Amino acid sequence: MILDSLSLWRRYATLNPRFTRAFEFLRQLGPDVATGRHEIEGDAIYALVQQYQTRPATGMQLEAHRRYVDIQYLVQGREAIHWAPLASLTQVAMPYDATKDAGLFLPSADVIPVPVQAGQFAILFPDDAHAPCCTWGEPADVLKVVVKVEASSAPVA
Repeated sequence: MILDSLSLWRRYATLNPRFTRAFEFLRQLGPDVATGRHEIEGDAIYALVQQYQTRPATGMQLEAHRRYVDIQYLVQGREAIHWAPLASLTQVAMPYDATKDAGLFLPSADVIPVPVQAGQFAILFPDDAHAPCCTWGEPADVLKVVVKVEASSAPVA
């Protein structure tokens, strides 16, 4: 997992050949961006714009993907993304489903809450299990963009 400010995105452009296009999309966004799916490069890169109120982490399950890397960018608000290395999670709540590109896991002692605020992004690779949308302090209204970027190689999980 990588956490940084959008202004420093160029540091990570070489990690995936599609990252430059994904970050260019994020850089042109305003607070009036419409919720829903936005096409960037077909199924190889697309964005999901979401509005919600953060929720407590109690009962959380962590998700992990195989096909896509998530770039989760907060336009407004703040939240905690609970993170753990996928290899540390042994209790499967939902086996990997290729149509959803997701598997779900019960948390372990290795889960770390990572605070994210407006203007910051988190890059979550296929071996980064995560539970986003969690409350950091008080509940908050969030406007978030999740850019799904096709991974250059599949994880070993």
